Amino acid sequence: MNEPHCEISFFDKARIFSSDYLKCCIYISDRQTPDYVFTKKLYSKLISTSQVLEDFLDFHGAKNSEDWYLYRELSAAVRHLSLGAYCQKHILNRLIFYDINDIDVFRERGEKCLEFLNDTLRKLSPVIIDEASRLNIAMPGDRFGPEDFPGITTCEMLKYDIDDDAKDVQKRNIVKIASEFLSITTSFDPMGFYEPYKNEEMAALVPEKVNEVEIRRFEMLVHNLQSSFDTYVIHGGFRFGDRKLKALRSHFSIVFHLLQMMGRLLHFYERHLHEAGYKNTYKRVQDKLSCLVDPVMLLDRTINYGLFYACHYLNAGKKVAREILNDNIERSSIRVGIPVKLGFHSRPSLLVAKIVQHFGGQVELVVGQDRFDASSVLDIQWAGGKIQKERIAEVVFEGDTRALADIQILASVNYGEDTMGKGVPLPRELNYLR
Repeated sequence: MNEPHCEISFFDKARIFSSDYLKCCIYISDRQTPDYVFTKKLYSKLISTSQVLEDFLDFHGAKNSEDWYLYRELSAAVRHLSLGAYCQKHILNRLIFYDINDIDVFRERGEKCLEFLNDTLRKLSPVIIDEASRLNIAMPGDRFGPEDFPGITTCEMLKYDIDDDAKDVQKRNIVKIASEFLSITTSFDPMGFYEPYKNEEMAALVPEKVNEVEIRRFEMLVHNLQSSFDTYVIHGGFRFGDRKLKALRSHFSIVFHLLQMMGRLLHFYERHLHEAGYKNTYKRVQDKLSCLVDPVMLLDRTINYGLFYACHYLNAGKKVAREILNDNIERSSIRVGIPVKLGFHSRPSLLVAKIVQHFGGQVELVVGQDRFDASSVLDIQWAGGKIQKERIAEVVFEGDTRALADIQILASVNYGEDTMGKGVPLPRELNYLR
C-alpha cells in the first residue's frame, strides 16, 4: 500500500491492534484463572479487541499469508468463543429473574458449558502469545488486573418505582405475540430431540440439518418477538404484574440467548473446524485449532446443551402462550354448512384443524349438545360421524374470531373439494394451507 496517508507501517499497526488483545491473553495466562475472572466485561474486551485485530489482518491479506494465517485464525477463535461465552454468562446472570422450571439442572449444565468455553480460552491464550512473539509483535508493557474486569452483579437492586402493569395493553398485541411464539415452536419442531446425540450422530447432524444459517434465522425470529413484546406489551423488564406474561417472556428470552450462543459456536465450527477439503496451510492451521478447541466437546455443548434446552423451553412455553392467547382473543361463532357430499372426512377435517392450529386460539365445533376440539383432526372426524348419523346440514364453530373468518372462507368453497371428494384450488387468503 503506497497511499500518502500510510505513515504508520503494517508492523507498527499490528502491535497497536494487538496490544489490548494480548493484554487480555496475558491476564488469562498469568494466573490459575478461576472462573470468576471471566466476567462479561472481560468477554466484551476479548470480543472487541479480537474483532478489530481480525479486521486489520483481513484487510492486509492475512488469509492468504502463510506467516500470518494462524494468528488471524486464533483471533477469530477468541472472538466467536467469547461471543458464545458472553451469551452463556448472560443466561446464568439472569436465571434468578426467569420464571421457568427445571432451573437447577439447567443451571448446572449451563455452568459446565461456560466452563468448557473458559478452559478453551485459557488454552488458546499462551498459543496466541507465542505466535505474536514469533511474528515479532512486541508484548504490551502494562497489564490488566481483576479490577479492570468486575462482574455486573451486586447484592443490591434499584428502587422499583415505575409501574409495569399491563392492564391497558391492547389485546391484539398480546394475541399477535402469543400466536407468533406458537408458530415459531411449530417451525422449530423438526430440530427437537429427547435423547443426547452420540458423537457420530452430532457429526452427521452438523451442518447438514443444524447449522449457523438455520439457527441464526430462528434467532432473528425470536429476537423480533422479544423486541415486539418489550415495545408493545411491557416496556420494562418487569418483576411484578401479569405472571403469565412474565413467564412467556422468560421462555422466549432464554431461547433467544441460547440461539445466540449456538449461532456463534456453529459459525466457528463450520468455518474453522469442520473438514471442508482444505489442503496445505489451511489444513495445518485447522488441525492445530482442533487440538486447542475440541470439536467434539464444542458440538456437545452446542447440541446436547444449547439445542436441547432451546427445544425444551420452546415446548414448555406452548402451554403459557395458549393460555395467554385464549385469555385475550376475540371470540365469536359462525354457522356453516358441512362438506357436500362426503361430510367431514380426512381432507376437510385436516384443513379445518390446520386453520385452527395456524392461529393457535381455541375453536370448538358444536354439534347439538356436543363440543369437539376443532384443532384435532380426530375430534372433527368423530363429530362427522354424529353429523352423518343425525343427518345434520349445518354446524356451529365457536372461538377465535381470526380462525372462524378463515373457516368461513373454507366452507364457502366446500372445504377445498368438489362433490366427488377431489381437491379444488383454495382462495388466496388460505395460501398458508398449501
